[in-house]
Amino acid sequence: MAQTITRDDLESKFRQLTTDVDDRADAAKSTVVAVGAVVAAAVVIGVFLLGRSRGRRKTTVIEVKRY
Repeated sequence: MAQTITRDDLESKFRQLTTDVDDRADAAKSTVVAVGAVVAAAVVIGVFLLGRSRGRRKTTVIEVKRY
């Protein structure tokens, strides 16, 4: 005996599918934001350290001697 598929059956299945997709998208979005924040912090720290070491190499030292 074949069961007929009603409009309500289709709508409930589509809602279930879209809910699953939305949940996965939200989980992925929070992961991407966290990874992006870590990468941005690493870039800022790296640029700071590179600029600091370059500044030390280019710093002019002036000695003043009194006789």
